[in-house]
Amino acid sequence: MENETAKPDRLPLRSRISYGLFDTAGQLTCFVSSYLMYYLTDVAGIAVFSVATLMLLTRFVDFIDAPVWGMIIDHTHSRFGKCRPWFLWLAIPYAAVVALIFYDPGFAMDDMIIYISVLYVLYNVLFTGLNTPITAILPLLSKLPDERVVLNSFRMVGGQVGVLLMNASALPLVGLIGGDDAHKGFFFTALIFAVAFVLLTFFAFANVKEVDSDGGKKEASVPLKDSFKAMKGNWPWVIIVVANLGFWIAMISRNVSLIYYLTYNIDHKELIPVMNSLGTIGMVMMVLLPIFCRHMMKCNVWICGLVASVVGEVGMYFAGANIPLFVAMFIVVCLGNAIACSLPFAMLGAAVDYGEWKNGIRSAGFLTAVGSSFCIKVGCGVGAAIPGYIMAYAGYVANQAQTAESLLSISFCFIWLPALIFGLAIVPLWFYRRYERMEERIRLDLQDRHLAEA
Repeated sequence: MENETAKPDRLPLRSRISYGLFDTAGQLTCFVSSYLMYYLTDVAGIAVFSVATLMLLTRFVDFIDAPVWGMIIDHTHSRFGKCRPWFLWLAIPYAAVVALIFYDPGFAMDDMIIYISVLYVLYNVLFTGLNTPITAILPLLSKLPDERVVLNSFRMVGGQVGVLLMNASALPLVGLIGGDDAHKGFFFTALIFAVAFVLLTFFAFANVKEVDSDGGKKEASVPLKDSFKAMKGNWPWVIIVVANLGFWIAMISRNVSLIYYLTYNIDHKELIPVMNSLGTIGMVMMVLLPIFCRHMMKCNVWICGLVASVVGEVGMYFAGANIPLFVAMFIVVCLGNAIACSLPFAMLGAAVDYGEWKNGIRSAGFLTAVGSSFCIKVGCGVGAAIPGYIMAYAGYVANQAQTAESLLSISFCFIWLPALIFGLAIVPLWFYRRYERMEERIRLDLQDRHLAEA
């Protein structure tokens, strides 16, 4: 314990693992984002166009709730700190919504759409309230950029463990519990993941402390207008937001299309749990990420991840029905995605520092809410809606033999759309290098400024 208090910027292993468990818990409940579209179209029987519209329109709430949650966190003062209390307060309501969104109340179709829409909005609002503090708390745990990268690696690895557990068990649990009743299978599977989420979140909450905020007693609240001022001229933050949003749109487009591509295009539906679980191979890159970032600029590592994602996507097209090659190219995509997914969370702390250095305003909650939760949620909504609209336009009909146009639309959504957007996300990152070179100077300047103020 003496060593832990002597070096507050270096967290003990227990705290690092617990920080990762926040994302393990969260990824278990991503059962919603991974399987809701399929559940609504192929189980609940809702038209794919209606599902796409539902997912897109409900995401307009994210234009409001992500910045609002950021400002709420910036104004939070409690004995638990600024970010920690939200894990305690929101875990059970969020878990309840995760389960209920797969519950079949026996409504008529129009009422069912309203029921799902209300719950999906609640799911997204509560998700933001839980996801935002995971990133916002990072600058409050350590001032050292390299320690933040290490903590972020633990978070990403923890998230991949959650992805593996969820994807490997989701459809088998649905079949085992529900049998011929898919509604029952999906509901009780969601309930299992929801309970596991609460238990893991409470455990992580007990073992992660905000050593930099002193329970929120010393740091003054950031005025509402200053939260927006923190964005002014904060170009590293703008670059991260644009690239991160593009990444999530591309990845979700690929993810929601995967189940359709395996079912209808290559007739290997049995590969769905295997392919979804392969995403966890990205843990290898997440473990190695701190090493990469010691020898390369973080933006260059991010670019390499996006390039690998493009190569893998195109490779899957040329693999065709060659399943071993198809799987190999999918692994390349997963490795690239793991890098591109991890870096924004580690780099947002530097953007918060830049905003304070340039504007004199430290708005960690607001900036990380927009840079992480907003990008994830809008990316999920847009990334799911685009394939839905494209497939609907091409004449997709659930549980039927698909036309050539429908098969082509599924292939486009699974391969070419993600490849294009991954490639576009590279463009803004070319301009990030100059800001990354300033990080050490900014850290030292802020350290001197804080000492002078004290």
